[in-house]
Amino acid sequence: MTDAQVPADAPWFRSYPEGIPHYPELTGRPVHEMLSQSATRWPERAAVQFMGRDISYRELDNLVSRAARGLQRLGVKPGVHVGLYLPNSPHCIISFLGVLRAGGVVVNYSPLDAERILEHKIADSESDLMITVDLKALLPQMTRFMGNSRLQSLIVGSLDEFSAAPAQVREQLAQAGELAEVPTDGIVSFADLLDNDGEYQVYPESRTPDSLAVLQYTGGTTGAPKGAMLTHRTLSSAADQLGTALSTTVAPGEEKVLAVLPPFHIYSIVVNMLFGLRNGATLYQQVRFEPRQALEAIHNEQITVFPAVPTMLSALLAYPELNDYRLDSLKLCNSGGAPLPVELQQRFKERAGCSVKEGWGMTETASIGTFTPDGMTAPPGSCGVAVPGVDLRILSLEGEEEMPTGERGELCIRGPHMMKGYWKRDDATAESTTSTGYYRTGDVAYMDDNGFLYIVDRTKDMIICSGYNVYPRNIEEAIHEHPAVSEVSVIGVPDEYRGQSPRAYITLAQGQPEPTLEEMQDFLRSRLGKHEMIHGLEIRDELPKTPVGKLSKKELYAEVKGTG
Repeated sequence: MTDAQVPADAPWFRSYPEGIPHYPELTGRPVHEMLSQSATRWPERAAVQFMGRDISYRELDNLVSRAARGLQRLGVKPGVHVGLYLPNSPHCIISFLGVLRAGGVVVNYSPLDAERILEHKIADSESDLMITVDLKALLPQMTRFMGNSRLQSLIVGSLDEFSAAPAQVREQLAQAGELAEVPTDGIVSFADLLDNDGEYQVYPESRTPDSLAVLQYTGGTTGAPKGAMLTHRTLSSAADQLGTALSTTVAPGEEKVLAVLPPFHIYSIVVNMLFGLRNGATLYQQVRFEPRQALEAIHNEQITVFPAVPTMLSALLAYPELNDYRLDSLKLCNSGGAPLPVELQQRFKERAGCSVKEGWGMTETASIGTFTPDGMTAPPGSCGVAVPGVDLRILSLEGEEEMPTGERGELCIRGPHMMKGYWKRDDATAESTTSTGYYRTGDVAYMDDNGFLYIVDRTKDMIICSGYNVYPRNIEEAIHEHPAVSEVSVIGVPDEYRGQSPRAYITLAQGQPEPTLEEMQDFLRSRLGKHEMIHGLEIRDELPKTPVGKLSKKELYAEVKGTG
């Protein structure tokens, strides 16, 4: 993917406030050097707070070096791929940066992946070594692959080992039945991995800007997941571009970040870990997102930065004791991973006093794409403007013709933060790349005169009703205005007369009665065109979600396909 210079007349530059450079300063430095530089600048500042324990930047940098040395003793070097199968804990940061410092390549695995997906990723990514912890939700899944795949050994840690009260945490996990029995064969403890002097060997070939750092698998919405090849340049550029975009908002060495996003997701890797450590922030890690714990952290620790997904914001607002907590320390709330309903955005601002800034990005762009500048409210429905260094184009859905301002087409992107391509899939890389080096995102979008981007939908989610293009996002926004609705997903289902018709799946807001299809249609008549009207409504206790908390439609499509 090319990183050609963004043209000086790019429309989004008109919307940049004073103080945000149009072009970021990028070094392409090795990813793990961001931590070393912060450890030199803020050695005693807490880099991580986990279960009551602070880990300083100096200590974290030392732990990463010891992990690198321990990994090299196990054979990690350039060309060796190491899997991470971890919850949100210090193990993630230490392992991620330790693998890179050792010269290896990180492969992230989702704890919510089905067994067949894990098996595919192990084989496809060529992972011989895996790092995990001794939880029943994780360890047994990986021990099953020992001897039945190319996976040769496991490094196994324990959540309690980085807590302030290890014995107490261990006892709580045991009483809750969350601990797994650790086998003996092929197992190295995380403590033993770190038991060395930290004098690791430097491999210059693994530190070049274009050397592979991470294999980050896509969600696999069509076919088997593909590994996006993210280089050191990709990831360090993404962190630097984000730093430039937020330079008028984020104060280096001062911020407190609530880190509750799943650590294996690209959004969390770049926005929480890399950007946070680059800027000397303290990351308040929580193993999983729970509304009460998140609210307690914001209230008690005076959290200033909260990267989230819409479902998290919705869960906080729905929490019964919400009014017991103060949220006024928040100064930057970002929503990504899924479209942010306007109504949810407005309700969160009313309660927290902090505007939720919507952004857009994807695995292939290292999570970076658009942002909403400080002090600016994006027009309703917009996900902001291009991040410094990002070049956006709206091209025809059928070809490479650039669409006029305000007209819909496929969003295409290029820049220094882009993936190198798909691992072992030159065909997929070529198919998704234009002749001028832009990546075709699959998102239907348009841009206004000031460069604000509006994501309308995914091309494959577009519904064709009687020859008309219908975009589920428009319908979902309208349904979300109904007081009974908490969450909504809309898909196209087969319709003998129209070809397809929209069907809505909803969960109910607390204490609200169930609306009938006719009642919902009456509510929507003034909000939707006739061709957009839903012809089916199903009320569910919960809707399918991806591991990062984004509403997922592929399970709903599979249900429809199975039932006809």
